[in-house]
Amino acid sequence: MIHTLVLVAALAQPSLSPLEQAQGFRLLSGPDATSQWRGYKKPSFPAKGWEIKDGVLKVAAGSGAGDIITVDQYGDFELVLEYKTAPKANSGIMYRVTEKHGATYQTGPEFQVLDDAGHGISPTSPHAAGALYDMVPPLEGKVTQSDGWNQARIYVRNGVIQHWLNGMKVVDITAFDDHGAPTADWKAKIAAGKFKDTEGFGVQPRGHIALQEHGDEVSFRNIKIRDLNAATPGEKRLFNGKDLTGWTAFVPDAAKQGIAPESVWSVEDGVLVCKGNPVGYIRTTDKHKNFILRVQWRFNPVTKKAGNSGVLVRMVGEDKVWPKSVEAQLMSGSAGDFWNIDGFVMTTDPARTNGRNTKKTHGAERPVGEWNEYEIVVNKGDVILYVNGEELNRATGVEEVPGFICLQSEGAEIQFRDIRLTPLE
Repeated sequence: MIHTLVLVAALAQPSLSPLEQAQGFRLLSGPDATSQWRGYKKPSFPAKGWEIKDGVLKVAAGSGAGDIITVDQYGDFELVLEYKTAPKANSGIMYRVTEKHGATYQTGPEFQVLDDAGHGISPTSPHAAGALYDMVPPLEGKVTQSDGWNQARIYVRNGVIQHWLNGMKVVDITAFDDHGAPTADWKAKIAAGKFKDTEGFGVQPRGHIALQEHGDEVSFRNIKIRDLNAATPGEKRLFNGKDLTGWTAFVPDAAKQGIAPESVWSVEDGVLVCKGNPVGYIRTTDKHKNFILRVQWRFNPVTKKAGNSGVLVRMVGEDKVWPKSVEAQLMSGSAGDFWNIDGFVMTTDPARTNGRNTKKTHGAERPVGEWNEYEIVVNKGDVILYVNGEELNRATGVEEVPGFICLQSEGAEIQFRDIRLTPLE
């Protein structure tokens, strides 16, 4: 993933790294870009006004070419790109756009693209660069390049919308609940804005990505997108949504309580529910060495009781509490921490390390009871922890051995879903 500001010279042949390919990214500004975009309500890429050259997608000033949209549609997605505006230029990136009305902005929320300085606009205006246009202003402290490239990132997942500008998260709002219905906050923002009378604005579950032609010259490059619900190359689903096929349970106190170890876990409506007691874990029956693991979790959404658990990777040796492994922490408020269990060889930032624990760089969890997502990259000597799309921790020099993946039962009910693994062999 690209989560920090990287402003480099445009590449003649933009490409995806092997890791980005494994994560499911697609390049939308490569040599075949004209086949991946089309004019709004048009069958093909505009014949004039828009051009793609050396990986840069540019719209000419005064062209009247109209907006372009992706051929494909997206629900939950991650979009990363760089943009550059001519002086005083205005544009936007719309998402979940349908072709219901006459313009892309009538259905799709907008990441504002603007030369703030040229317009003399406050950087925290709801119409400033990075804003969720006319709805959520960007946070203070953002940095923009009036005469250079800016990096934009849009992350939409599990009802949450985030805008990032030059490595800083500037917008974060929960727009939809777990059933896909607009939240009260989202509905209020729509009702208070210029789109209040536009049928279908901001409530579409999926749609096209749009780049706006607003009469000014604007350039886009290194456009990368991934569908967060789509399978990645070679992906394996570790949880089938029905039972514990592919997993084995280790609960040392189960026999004392006269229960089967597996009984600590149950499946309800496709969700894996762990009671939390007795303590123990389930582990995969297969070993995995280099991979990307995605797993969503939440604590009980009714009781909203905080708790503890963890994801163990490269687990080796005997089954015990707790086995030799690298733990990606799941304790409420600490997701993104590392725990080194039983002397696993690894190196972490000494400034954040105390004994076996390495603290996360910052918090990225949603409120207790809401779904969160881990993306854990285990790649040779590196282990990287992303929580809800944000890198929170990184270890290097990690012992490269095949091992099991474990989910802990550690004293509180926790729920899991959408457990997916992409091999990196």
